[in-house]
Amino acid sequence: MMQKTQSPSRLLLLVSVLFVLVYVVVSNAQLPTNNITLPPGFLLSVYADDVPGARALALGSHGTVFVGSQDGNVYAIVDRDQDHTADQTYVLARGLNMPNGVAFRDGALYVAEVNRILRFDQIEEHLENPGKPAVVTDQLPSDRWHGWKFIAFGPDGLLYVPVGGPCNVCERDDERYASLLRMNPDGSHIEVFAKGIRNTVGFAWHPDTKELWFTDNGRDMLGDDLPPDELNHAPRAGMHFGFPYCHAGTIADPEFGKKRGCEELTPPAMKLGPHVAALGMRFYTGTMFPEEYRNQIFIAEHGSWNRSTPLGYRVSLVRVAENKAVKYETFAEGWLQGGRAKGRPADVLVMPDGALLISDDHAGMIYRMSYKQP
Repeated sequence: MMQKTQSPSRLLLLVSVLFVLVYVVVSNAQLPTNNITLPPGFLLSVYADDVPGARALALGSHGTVFVGSQDGNVYAIVDRDQDHTADQTYVLARGLNMPNGVAFRDGALYVAEVNRILRFDQIEEHLENPGKPAVVTDQLPSDRWHGWKFIAFGPDGLLYVPVGGPCNVCERDDERYASLLRMNPDGSHIEVFAKGIRNTVGFAWHPDTKELWFTDNGRDMLGDDLPPDELNHAPRAGMHFGFPYCHAGTIADPEFGKKRGCEELTPPAMKLGPHVAALGMRFYTGTMFPEEYRNQIFIAEHGSWNRSTPLGYRVSLVRVAENKAVKYETFAEGWLQGGRAKGRPADVLVMPDGALLISDDHAGMIYRMSYKQP
């Protein structure tokens, strides 16, 4: 009796199906979302997976998510069918000078390069062809060391722009270094709001008090455990937060500490992990998460670069009560696997539905964190 054999075309189809199945299984096993530990009821999914170097996040009035990078590109992400997954990613600009920071106001996208601020008018109507941006200001320092910027508009309608210290630790005569500036939306009337800030790459205002809170990266080369990164609170202008004289409120700098004592300067509201590279932060203002998370601070910790045991690579939570930071805890972790980075959180953003987006410049992804009652 002759035995039936599969036709070549059918064999080819079966092999193709098996290949696709294996590819999907392997790919899913490698997705960073599968390794992340979250509190009960919280879920992490991929919102967009084609955003190389994704850093700071901003939300447009029509739901567009704008993304800065240190790689020269600025992106816009659109979820047209509202299924919580991006339908299209636009590249709005290429070849810019570390355009880390993005902010949205009155239909315009503001983009921070190292030494200038650009503005793309009516951006959500021109995603496919944004046109040439207006230059808001090109008078900022051009140092690339801590030159990338996070920007945001405050409750006062002013644009806040940091200028990091152009060094590990140093003094400069120009008072703009190691400070947080603010200016009118057209770039006029630039003034120093706060001083002694080594490098802030994330800040936000409390939704009730309207007071500013910001992260700050501690200096290097004092060992694995010193100094801690900082979460700071600036309820008024003119405060000095220590750099380069005092770190974390109590640690006198070996070189500059004799010039100003720690007791003269503002201590942090909360000491964070040492060298965790605390970047973007937001107060949670949504209603999706349980009540205990309302008006609390979520922080993207990018992760240490030269600590002997890596630390960070997670999203942390700072609990705030009676206008004071009272507790610091890990909220989501797992981007660090076996001492190797699978992802590096860079910023967080509260969406209109209450979900929290998390950018990851290592994986080139935007994640969506949601909550469902377990």
